Amino acid sequence: MSLNTTMNKYAFITGVSGQDGSFLGEFLLEQGYTVFGIIRRSATFNTSNIEHYREKMTLMYGDLTDMTSLCNVLHKIKKQIGDSRLEIYHLAAQSHVGISFEIPIYTAQCDAMGTLHLLEAVRMTDMLSQSRLYNAATSELYGRVLQTPQNEKTPFNPVSPYSIAKQYAFYMVRNYREAYNMFCCSGILFNHESERRGFNFVTRKITLEVGKIMRKEKEYMELGNLDAKRDWGHSKDYVRAMWKMLQQETPVDYVIGTGKQHSVRYFVECAFKCVDVEIEWEGKELNEVGKNKATGQIIVKINPRYFRPCEVETLLADPTKAKKELKWQPEISFEEMVSRMVKHDL
Repeated sequence: MSLNTTMNKYAFITGVSGQDGSFLGEFLLEQGYTVFGIIRRSATFNTSNIEHYREKMTLMYGDLTDMTSLCNVLHKIKKQIGDSRLEIYHLAAQSHVGISFEIPIYTAQCDAMGTLHLLEAVRMTDMLSQSRLYNAATSELYGRVLQTPQNEKTPFNPVSPYSIAKQYAFYMVRNYREAYNMFCCSGILFNHESERRGFNFVTRKITLEVGKIMRKEKEYMELGNLDAKRDWGHSKDYVRAMWKMLQQETPVDYVIGTGKQHSVRYFVECAFKCVDVEIEWEGKELNEVGKNKATGQIIVKINPRYFRPCEVETLLADPTKAKKELKWQPEISFEEMVSRMVKHDL
C-alpha cells in the first residue's frame, strides 16, 4: 500500500460535524493532518460531535447546494497549502432514507447535484491534479437486491430518492475519474452506527428509547419494519477504510461492510439485553408487541408511519476485495457497537 508520507498532510471534510465526519476528523488529526471542514450557516450550530477537538481544525462556511461557496473554500485552502496534496472526504448529504421521501427535491439538490458541485469546484480551482477525493456511497444503491451478498459487481437497484441521488453521485465521481484522470473513488458503505449517530435513525432511536424506558420517562418505543435485515458496523472502523482508499496507488471503488447481517428485531433484543431486559414477542404484523419477559410490560409497539413507501428488506456486504487489497478489517463487533450506544444513551 502506498502511503502519504509527505511532511505536511492536508484533508478537507464535507459533513465534518456528522457521525462519520467527526470520527474521521479525529482519526486524521491523530495521523498528523491539518484538517479543514465546512459547516452550513444556520441559526443553531450542531457541532456537538466535534466540540472536543473543534479548536484543532479549521472550520469554514460552505454548502453543497451553492457551488460558489465550495469554490471559495477551496481557494482559501489552496492559498494555505500551495501545491501540496489535498485529501477530500465528501461525506455531507441528506442521508436519511425515510426523510428523502418527504424532501426528495432537496435530497437531489444536496446528494446528487451537491456532489457534482464539489467535483466541478475542484476542477474550476485547478486542483484536479493535487486532490484525492473520497465519495461516500451507500449500500442503499442495491435497493431491492438482485443478488446476495452484494459486492462491487452487483447491479444497483435503488428504490428511494436518497439512493437514486446517490447513484447519480456515484457515476459522476466515476466520470470525473475517467474524463479528467482525477483521483476520485467511492466507498459503498453498508450501515454503520455509533453513539454519535443522528437521533432520527432507527438504531440511535432504539438506544435512546431504551434509556428513556429504563428511566421511566416512557412506557414503550414505536418502530416500523422489525424484520428488515442490515449489515451493521461501527463508524470508527469505517472511517479507517475511507482513509485507506485514498492511500492507494490508483483510485478504486470498494464495498465496505462486516459480511454479517442482523434484523432490526435482533438490534432491539441486543439493546435491551444491555440493561438486563429480555424481550418476548407476541402477536403478528401490525399487532405485534415486544414485552419485558420478567414483568409483562409492553415496551415495543409497531407503528405503520415508520414503514418506508418502498422497503429494502435485506442488505449484506461481501467486503472480500477491501479486506484483501486495503488490508481492512472491522474491529468493533455488532454486540459491542450496540453496547456502546446503549451505555452512552443511558
